[in-house]
Amino acid sequence: MQSPFIEFLNRHMDEINRYLISFFHGKTDNPDIDAYLYAPLGRFAENPGKRHRPLICMLAAQAVGGDFSSAISAAAAIEHFQSAALIHDDIADNGHVRRGQPCMYLTEGEGIAINCGDLALSLVTGSVLDDDTLSDSLKIRLLHELVDMTTRTIEGQALDLGWVRDGRFDLTVDDYLCMATHKTAYYSGATPLACGAIIGGGTPEQIKALRSFGMDTGLAFQIQDDLLNLIGEKESKNKDFRSDITEGKRTLVAVHALGCPEVHDELVEILSSGTEDPAILARAVDILQTCGSIDYAHRYALDLIARAKETLATIELDEDCRALFLAMADFFVERLS
Repeated sequence: MQSPFIEFLNRHMDEINRYLISFFHGKTDNPDIDAYLYAPLGRFAENPGKRHRPLICMLAAQAVGGDFSSAISAAAAIEHFQSAALIHDDIADNGHVRRGQPCMYLTEGEGIAINCGDLALSLVTGSVLDDDTLSDSLKIRLLHELVDMTTRTIEGQALDLGWVRDGRFDLTVDDYLCMATHKTAYYSGATPLACGAIIGGGTPEQIKALRSFGMDTGLAFQIQDDLLNLIGEKESKNKDFRSDITEGKRTLVAVHALGCPEVHDELVEILSSGTEDPAILARAVDILQTCGSIDYAHRYALDLIARAKETLATIELDEDCRALFLAMADFFVERLS
């Protein structure tokens, strides 16, 4: 039986996709500008993920009594940021595959990809500024949210990249949580929900609670993504399966396992090697399982979801929207099943 949250995403996928793609079609009469900028970004937008970030932004507006479509420009801003982050991250991480397709920097060249990511970043503010349905004061409030989201995410990326560059393995669970909260939880949950609630006219209590719900579910989403990269059944068929090990990512699973003295040195060696050897990657997963780190991370994600649901229970919301948020929380951690 399909999750009600996935049904919700599928129901609105065409609407948000058409709006997002409109930012890249018919924007220039210069064929070279189109070929080197708008067309690659258009193709990237036409190969979507689940679009949960923009659609929960719109759902939050409805949940507090506003109109679902009133938040579409803020929703698009967040998705444009996601596009920029993915395009740039693939270059920084030397990735190969994104959503089943070769990364943009591999097909278009690194310079073109960086430039496309830069345009997507400019649309984070441009999407909201160009929305004539929003008041000037509301635009300023939303831009503060979006600038803060961008800054926090870049801070998290700095930690993620810096730890790998400097060969840092002296990390704690709290270090990981700081990095992942900044890098993922703001733009994957907290800011989309806060922006939607603001546009929908939510009370300070509703905005605060939805932001907190988004922070916890966004962090759980990242932890579960890390687990899927290691042991996901569907993901095992992908070319980038276990790429977090190859890239030496300091995931919650890895950081927890580094606290096991008997395997510390071997795990550090594997994470530092850049290996793509399936046998060595499997050995790393064996180490993570032996240390109880995979179970630890899964429990941590479940605890975050439980806390998020408790937060949601404290505020008045449209009940159909509340049910979808609860289904979202469950889906985030059920993806491993």
